[in-house]
Amino acid sequence: AQEELNSNDTFTKIDNYLSNGTANSFSGAILVIKEDELIINKGYGLANKDNKTLNNPNTVFDIGSNTKQFTSTAILKLVEQQKVKLTDPLNKYFTELPVDKQNITIHQLLTHTAGLSESIGSDYSSFGKLSEISQKDFFEKLFTSKLLSEPGEKYSYSNTGYSLLGRIIELVSGQSYETFLNEHLFSPAGMLQTGYLLPEWDTKQLSRGYNRNIIETESTITLYKKAGNVNWHLKGNGGINSTQNDMLLWYKALKTNIILTQESFKKLTTPYIAMNSKKTHSYGYGWIVNNSISNTLRLSHNGSNGTFSHTIIWYPKEDLYIVYSTNANSTKVESIAYVVAKIILDKNYSPKPIKNNVYSFVMDYIKQHSTDKSTELLTLLQDNYADDFTNSRALNTVGNLLLRLNDNLDWALELFKMNVQLYADDGNLWDSLGDGYKANNLKENAKNSYQKAIELGYKDSQKKLTELIKK
Repeated sequence: AQEELNSNDTFTKIDNYLSNGTANSFSGAILVIKEDELIINKGYGLANKDNKTLNNPNTVFDIGSNTKQFTSTAILKLVEQQKVKLTDPLNKYFTELPVDKQNITIHQLLTHTAGLSESIGSDYSSFGKLSEISQKDFFEKLFTSKLLSEPGEKYSYSNTGYSLLGRIIELVSGQSYETFLNEHLFSPAGMLQTGYLLPEWDTKQLSRGYNRNIIETESTITLYKKAGNVNWHLKGNGGINSTQNDMLLWYKALKTNIILTQESFKKLTTPYIAMNSKKTHSYGYGWIVNNSISNTLRLSHNGSNGTFSHTIIWYPKEDLYIVYSTNANSTKVESIAYVVAKIILDKNYSPKPIKNNVYSFVMDYIKQHSTDKSTELLTLLQDNYADDFTNSRALNTVGNLLLRLNDNLDWALELFKMNVQLYADDGNLWDSLGDGYKANNLKENAKNSYQKAIELGYKDSQKKLTELIKK
């Protein structure tokens, strides 16, 4: 039943699926190459809504945690150069380590089995702003943090572990993390538009972010330039930017052993540790390894900062490689690469159309209707978004976004009112309702809402109430 489509049919099927999705907020790019034949390499939707720049194969996207395979490849490069051993403990590279961290090995960092926490703080202090932390503070905080489990005991995904690997690359090579990657990985592969700050970026190709297609942010490269650097919350584990065309060069370089020997590539993609109790997925070094829909070996990895999402899927046996990028991530579009894989591997498969996410749906609705149509909105949400509309998040998020944008304030208030009717015991929602009344200059209503929030245990409302009484 799983006969393959010919390449023309495949292109048409994928292209129709994604083109139709642009009407429902899909924005991104897809690349598929099979047995050295480029099936599709195309962008959809807008990279920048202000100047109407279209997504295309040279659009620069944040690839998130797919940065990790660059870090793991760089470590194996150092192994080939006999500068590092996978069995090396941390105390070979760092002094004055707490006893529980001293014998964590490079292999354990690569496979997320070191027992380190996922993160120590956020990459972003708020939307559109990088968090600030010095190298000294980052590693002090990391080394004094409590281990989640004994090193080597079990899998636990850790960004901080890959930050440590990035720092080891620097200590061993005497180069900055990005300089080492540029010299030993990107340049040999011909990748000129991949990195943080080193590339001569084609600024016209930088994609802006549109989280759930409603919250706009700058390209992360713009943020790095403003900060003048990339701190260790991201370095080594995430935040690298690249293009579809560069990720095609990456695949070709790995496949033809330009960067790593065949032996090192095997180490990169060996399944070392089960990621779940069912043992359906295992982790290699920066790659997830598992058997997929046709019981065939699949290498994959995803990356996302919430706004940008990036997926790589590689079927070595079928010689099929897929790269998917989006600058408008939501739950409705983050798995598109796997849908595309199924289109290719199963000719009888017809994907369901891409659906607008609930946040974007609400935003589109309020732009087209007045607040007296709020009952109809609620009915539409309950009928069409039953799975997504199971909590207060959607209405609260859109309402707060409208307040931040100082736009459609009457609708912001209406959404908050709807939410407290649905979830009357949630103090946070009464606090939002207070904010909505305040934005609409209805001070007495705002005071009453803040008071209700306090009664329900939401203490943050006290300061707002006090300030409002003073005025």
